[in-house]
Amino acid sequence: MTTDRPNMLLLLTDQHRRDSLGCYGNAICRTPHLDRLAAEGVRFTESFTNTAICTAVRATLLTGLEPHQHGMLANFERNVGYPWELPEQLVPFSHYLDEAGYRCGVVGKWHLGLTRGPEESGFEGPHFAGWDAPKQHPAYEAYLEEHQLPRWSVRDEIRGTFPNGEPSIAIGGIYEGPVEGTYPYFLAELTIERLRTYAREGATTGQPFFLRADFFGPHLPYYLPQEYADMYDPALVERAPSMAETFEGKPAVQRWYNGHWAFDTYAWEAWQKLVAMYWGYVTLIDQQIGRILDTVDELGLQDNTAVFFSADHAGFVGGHRLADKGPAMYDDIYRIPMLIRWPGIARPGTDCAAMVTLMDLMPTFLDVAGLRVPEHVAGRSIVPLLKGDLPADWPTEVYLQFHGHHFPYPQRGIRTHTHKLVINPPDVNELYDLMIDPHELHNVYDDPAYARVRDALMRRLYAHLESSGDNFRHWMATMFRVH
Repeated sequence: MTTDRPNMLLLLTDQHRRDSLGCYGNAICRTPHLDRLAAEGVRFTESFTNTAICTAVRATLLTGLEPHQHGMLANFERNVGYPWELPEQLVPFSHYLDEAGYRCGVVGKWHLGLTRGPEESGFEGPHFAGWDAPKQHPAYEAYLEEHQLPRWSVRDEIRGTFPNGEPSIAIGGIYEGPVEGTYPYFLAELTIERLRTYAREGATTGQPFFLRADFFGPHLPYYLPQEYADMYDPALVERAPSMAETFEGKPAVQRWYNGHWAFDTYAWEAWQKLVAMYWGYVTLIDQQIGRILDTVDELGLQDNTAVFFSADHAGFVGGHRLADKGPAMYDDIYRIPMLIRWPGIARPGTDCAAMVTLMDLMPTFLDVAGLRVPEHVAGRSIVPLLKGDLPADWPTEVYLQFHGHHFPYPQRGIRTHTHKLVINPPDVNELYDLMIDPHELHNVYDDPAYARVRDALMRRLYAHLESSGDNFRHWMATMFRVH
């Protein structure tokens, strides 16, 4: 099937570390299908999330706006007073694609508001609400029954101890069923089914499609079939350099989150097992992505389908003696994988070192469809980068923001190729020299040798906040030399 406009397939994961992929240098964890995508397209080496929290960045992906511009700042499960739903006046990219004749669908994690699902944003597909895969969702239970698979159950959960002495949140465990009963497999089945429908009906109508497949993993907890939990030898897991974190000279909130995730209550061997299980989860998802990509080939869609892969944010997985994510702007959770294959446009097997964020995907989707990007959109199409062109005015920095998770905790940051500045109003600020300290262990914010770099970054950050309408700038205007 061919159309004047290409189809688009977005594969999105959750809490996916870029260093867990073979194409980003992992020599142990096997990701052959994502590696193939990288070999057939462009691998972005400086790609970032705008904020390391699901709902906020998923709204950014949908609207092409920074979190403070769209207002969805927190996951509803831990909402601390922010808006619960995306404002109705904000137009998601799906509406523009629909008006241009695209058929838009989504399979999997939505996590964008409390009650409004994909349909309200112009997507076909069931509403899988919440941060974790809903094990009692009617569609999942019907799938298990149809295929005579056991209902969801887990055993041997791996937990630490909270500061209050109670068992901590489970990070891993064994799913008592075959791989066909896992949520990644189930979501791949739904995606394949929808691909077949779109291809069959599109062959008659000529209607192109945009399809999202949003996996819930490899977000913790790592509940895996035994074969995937044991896929990698824990003895192969080496201590990550950032696990040498001491929290000296760092914001106090990081030490509190260390306690919340009970990191220090696990033996090193337990963390080795958890990291190995995380890799097993990554491989499980890679295999499902492979099934989806094979279906694209089988249906003859590969030459006219632009395929995007990325993650809403990454995860600590023990880095900096932390788990999950939170109010710490380390690359562990902000630097994400991004792979794009678009036959005839994206140069196969190439790397792009331009600074990009998830916010740039919304205008990219419109650009791929041949549509004009509205002026209010803050992101910028990366189509020129796919062609090997770097516009002279392409930014050499990305701007990061966070508003809190378990409690309000505002942060703003700027990250260049060489340095990162983070402003924490309730606590100490941070500055990292990424060239000599890539693991961000040493906060040099108060080091006189970095005063010039710090002040320059401060001014650039302030200028961006001012131009983007971020009222966080008012705090900076009185506290720092920003003009």
